[in-house]
Amino acid sequence: MPPLISLLTDFGVKDTYVGQMKAALLRVCPGASLVDLTHEVPAQDVRGGAFLLWSAVEAFPEGSLHLAVVDPGVGSTRRAVAARTRRGDVLVGPDNGLLVPALEQLGGLAAAVELSAAEYWGPRQSRTFHGRDVFAPVVGHLAAGVPLEKLGRTLAHLERPFSFPRPREEDGGPVGEVLHVDTYGNLITNLPGALLPARFRVHLGSTVIEDAPHAHYQAVTSGKPLALVGSAGLLEISVRDGSAAKELGLDRGARVRIEPS
Repeated sequence: MPPLISLLTDFGVKDTYVGQMKAALLRVCPGASLVDLTHEVPAQDVRGGAFLLWSAVEAFPEGSLHLAVVDPGVGSTRRAVAARTRRGDVLVGPDNGLLVPALEQLGGLAAAVELSAAEYWGPRQSRTFHGRDVFAPVVGHLAAGVPLEKLGRTLAHLERPFSFPRPREEDGGPVGEVLHVDTYGNLITNLPGALLPARFRVHLGSTVIEDAPHAHYQAVTSGKPLALVGSAGLLEISVRDGSAAKELGLDRGARVRIEPS
């Protein structure tokens, strides 16, 4: 049985790009099982796509395939790559930093290749749609059992043009920032739950949230902010029955300071 295959792109769903990419993959491996993580990564937002991929891959069984395409450098000198993790999963996409956090989430790099073996690409060779013409066919071949090493020349490492900021300590408490704003307007930070005091206040912008962490999204009255450790294991700031991003006027990069209480 072919492994599960996740798909993450910034293609959106108004055009046919997602459908064409899926067709190119299924043409090679008709029995593949596809899981759409999202196709709504903001256009060309490699960093945002990297966070979303990082947050999702651990839910998949070992040996899964992950196809991620957020690729403003398509057709340029940036490399097309496939990388096996130490857990046994394989990630395929552009070598622009998109894959690296997820790779590390799954144990780190075990092997990588540049996708230079054109016999594993699709029949069309456009310079602007490698998702359909290179990445999807390659993932289809991997799902069908082609070894990673046959797909191109070996690479020692992937490019790392950015990394997520690490929390630091200030005045006896951790300080971090917002990494992602989800569809509900929740502000997801880079502060892991294990780093937080048992009880604390959250300072962000002009807002102070008392009595954190909260147990659930309804732990405060409607319209009030709250702070809890979310499904990614990271501190997130929410507003009950509302959008924290909108109500607090904050976005990605906003500073978050924790004060033990």
